Amino acid sequence: MRKALAAVAGLLALAAGTTAALLVGGDTEAAAPQAPSVTATAAITRQDLVDTKTVDGALTYAGERRIGTDASGTVTWVAKEGSTIRRGRPLLKIDRKPVVLLYGSLPLYRPLRQGVDDGPDVEQLERNLKALGYGNDLTVDEHFSYATYLAVKAWQEDNGLPETGQVDATQAVFLPSAVRVTEAKVSVGDRTAPGRPVLTISGLRRLVHVDLDTGDQALVKKGARVTVELPGGERIKGRVRAIGTVAKSASAQGQGDDSTTVDVDITLDKTPKTRLDQAPVEVELVSERHKNVLAVPVEALLALREGGFGVEVVENGAARLVAVKTGAFGGGMVEISGEGLTEGMRVGVPES
Repeated sequence: MRKALAAVAGLLALAAGTTAALLVGGDTEAAAPQAPSVTATAAITRQDLVDTKTVDGALTYAGERRIGTDASGTVTWVAKEGSTIRRGRPLLKIDRKPVVLLYGSLPLYRPLRQGVDDGPDVEQLERNLKALGYGNDLTVDEHFSYATYLAVKAWQEDNGLPETGQVDATQAVFLPSAVRVTEAKVSVGDRTAPGRPVLTISGLRRLVHVDLDTGDQALVKKGARVTVELPGGERIKGRVRAIGTVAKSASAQGQGDDSTTVDVDITLDKTPKTRLDQAPVEVELVSERHKNVLAVPVEALLALREGGFGVEVVENGAARLVAVKTGAFGGGMVEISGEGLTEGMRVGVPES
């Protein structure tokens, strides 16, 4: 059931009493009163309605992953959760020696030193050295030259690292760009070793993650536009960035029910004001567009005694009840169809 229906449930319960007074003999034909039974009316309009569904999500950051280091020893400093680390800055320190963030798509899978085979990982290192101001005579290519060796030594000296002229995974971590520290997996005083995760990091771009019920998959397509409501009421447009292809069981995730979900990630058109991670949000998904339909304000619906809904049509100072079939909900309006209903007719609504 869509939230629009839930929102008017209380209204319909109150309206049921009014409707019962209008009903004669159990059918939906109303007795014509001497005066209108309502003092406020709204027009039946013809328009397009967009059927929507609102689902829960969480505001988070893109590209979350765990990282480790080949360094062994005692953690003497670690970046704070929520902090941003950029190129050339330490992610943590082990035995007071930094593990430095450098930019690149290739992991540091081998020691880089003079004599190593040429490769794109060498070029990646040289590009970082140049960006950090080392090696004025350094040529950025795939060859580890003597100029590269001197630039590495100067970088190591400035960072308090052993001046070996060799870079390995005990000294640096290559990541595509600046990162945000989501969680520190170690604390000062902990012992660490190769293969042990030390930090959970993410990119700096905000996104919304939704665990979408598999029954609602038809509501989302990659690239589709959505509206996200953030804590405090801020509303931001967004776009579906990725849809998972593997269904996850809620019971397997400790949520205690039999539902299954797929991952949906949504990018936002602008940066939200809140800096909270995992902040709860509501995502409005567009289900279907109904074109050129008759529509009335949602509050014009009345609950019929025999079930279903009706509207109170007011004409020539008299009111009559007409049973209707409802369709799409959107923007506070509801699609209706019923015998004799036309655009421009007036229907009763509660006074504001």
